[in-house]
Amino acid sequence: MPKVLVSDPIDQAGLDILAQVAQVDVKTKLPPEELVQIISNYDALMIRSGTKVTSEVIEAASQLKIIGRAGVGVDNIDVAAATRRGIVVVNSPEGNTIAAAEHALAMMLSLSRNIPEADKSVKESAWNRKQFTGVEVYKKILGVVGLGKIGSHVATVARSMGMTILAYDPFISKERAAELNCSLVDLDLLFQEADYITLHIPKTKETAHLINAEALAKMKPTTRIINCARGGIIDEAALYDALKNGVIAGAALDVYEAEPLGESALRELGKSVVLTPHLGASTTEAQINVAVDVAEQIRDVLLGLPARSAVNIPGLRPDVLEKLRPYLQLAETLGNLVGQLAGGRVEQVQIRLQGELANQDSKPIVIATLKGLLTNALRERVNYVNASIEAKERGIKVIETRDASIKDFTGSLYVSAQGSLGEHSVTGVILGGSEVRITDINQFPINVPPTKYMLFTLHRDMPGIIGKIGSLLGSFNVNIASMQVGRQIVRGDAVMVLSIDDPLPDGILEEITKVPGIRDAYTVAL
Repeated sequence: MPKVLVSDPIDQAGLDILAQVAQVDVKTKLPPEELVQIISNYDALMIRSGTKVTSEVIEAASQLKIIGRAGVGVDNIDVAAATRRGIVVVNSPEGNTIAAAEHALAMMLSLSRNIPEADKSVKESAWNRKQFTGVEVYKKILGVVGLGKIGSHVATVARSMGMTILAYDPFISKERAAELNCSLVDLDLLFQEADYITLHIPKTKETAHLINAEALAKMKPTTRIINCARGGIIDEAALYDALKNGVIAGAALDVYEAEPLGESALRELGKSVVLTPHLGASTTEAQINVAVDVAEQIRDVLLGLPARSAVNIPGLRPDVLEKLRPYLQLAETLGNLVGQLAGGRVEQVQIRLQGELANQDSKPIVIATLKGLLTNALRERVNYVNASIEAKERGIKVIETRDASIKDFTGSLYVSAQGSLGEHSVTGVILGGSEVRITDINQFPINVPPTKYMLFTLHRDMPGIIGKIGSLLGSFNVNIASMQVGRQIVRGDAVMVLSIDDPLPDGILEEITKVPGIRDAYTVAL
């Protein structure tokens, strides 16, 4: 009988499911060295956030088939090491959805009706009804920033309470927003019009301090902000100033830039602020849901069935995985690249397997492309299992074709995307068995390896333009690692690709587009 190690506290409902197919050993608070010593005895490992599954643990796990994280995040698992060993890693991406959405709604209502301060007052034997006069959410405008699963549920419930919904999500189609009865608007309009703003986005470089002094100044003095998503999306110092000076009316926060919340001026603001200690997923039901979800997946894998929420590559035999692995990396890279070139709201993607690649199983390659395409929008929430579903929910039309007659390389992959910035295409190949190369950008021949930071320009093929770009980047202390130019005809249009060591400083892209002969410029971070 298979053996499962449960190394963090898990709801009994999950343990009961595992016991149907395996011997279950519950050993919590294991020292890392002890986990390394005993893990070779187990076929599956079930954890929460307390256990760190390092490369050392995985290296010692000689018979481990699956690691299950009862929750969303997998930061405490070395997923790359697990993938190399053929170990499936699963999580529960939707187990906390309802809990998080309901907490956001509860925070909105608590803030509107001054419930925490009123409760405190009554418990202190006071009866100051006028002091706690609130406001109604009925017929108010709710601005939802991020229309993923949680944001969509918040929007649906809020609309049933009589609210009008404005939404901002650069990765959601207008059709999907219409299905949710939301008006898709730009962020500035949402800031200006919303009576309530609720955040449901990951913290990234682009979203860090999205709510800052400048954004707060655009809001109405009656606006109230709710954040049950991630700490750091709101500049807490700017929020304090805005609340203290009456720029906005209130805020309800469940997450913070530093947790646990230490010394903070926000505590001084009384009924204009509601603060909770990161309770978004803390419901009995959510804890049961994630335990059951992950336990069922572990059970299925032990029975030889595929997992439904794997964060690496599920459902492939080791021999197939080994054969396709380089092309999956190629597909994910090209999807990520073309998604950034096309812009946030991608409407259509075309994936064409060319040459000998046209004879391979296309499904994992298509899924890998979609995972790359959606990575900037969803970060860790997109994986090889849910990429197709996420694309469908966003209204992205996926066109898959094959052309075995294209023989420029043994096998190549072509990906094009229609998005906010127009239609863009890329082609790539695998050289030497594992090296990813980009061979075409928007029909311009090129031969460059992808790097972490890249700058693409469309320009007239004319003397001096390369030097001007190099000098401009140098003036901003940007170091160029490599540069290539692709063109179709002499003195016609050309594409330049520069690999750079660091992200471009703010404002430099606009300066590049001012250079005579430059028609457009894009930055990409892979």
